[in-house]
Amino acid sequence: MAKNDFVPNGDGDFLDWHDQLLSAANTVGPGVGMTPADLATLAADNASLHTPTAAVSPVDKAAPQAANTKQTARRDAEKHARLIAKRAKLDPNYLAATGEQLGIEGPEDSTDMTQAKPKLSLTALPHGCAEIGFNKLKADGVRIYGQREAETDWLFLARENFSPYIDNRPLLVAGKPELRRYKAIFVVGRDEIGLESDVVEIACRP
Repeated sequence: MAKNDFVPNGDGDFLDWHDQLLSAANTVGPGVGMTPADLATLAADNASLHTPTAAVSPVDKAAPQAANTKQTARRDAEKHARLIAKRAKLDPNYLAATGEQLGIEGPEDSTDMTQAKPKLSLTALPHGCAEIGFNKLKADGVRIYGQREAETDWLFLARENFSPYIDNRPLLVAGKPELRRYKAIFVVGRDEIGLESDVVEIACRP
């Protein structure tokens, strides 16, 4: 049976997972082909994740630049971790138990992607920006659509493979709060698949 993706979606969960991966990699990684360069990459990525993730915590939101820094750090960390995990799984000494220790064995999955829809979460950021978190299940990513205030048409905002997406468009009227709505749909390759997410909305403020 196919398995779910082993990489968590939420930033906090991802950071905890990466901490586990780094710790286990230093212990069992060399036994499944992880090189000193791999371990150094994981350590550097882990360090780069901690500062921006803390900087945009729900308690004290930083400027959009900090949110973008966090997003970039996560993208790089996830890309490197996936490549290292893929090579490790091809090593002849790799066992499922080793993968569990590293956190790179996903749970069993029976999801029907033709009936699945993304789950979105929203966080307001300073200067009218918004952070849209999403899950991927077995998809490559999502397409995100938005509406502002009295708009009735949905505007395509981005094809995004890594959560979260930062909507950093300026407010329609400088200094005036506005309501924004978002929805998304899964993407595999170039094609949309499944059902549209529920519409979520948030008040964006200066």
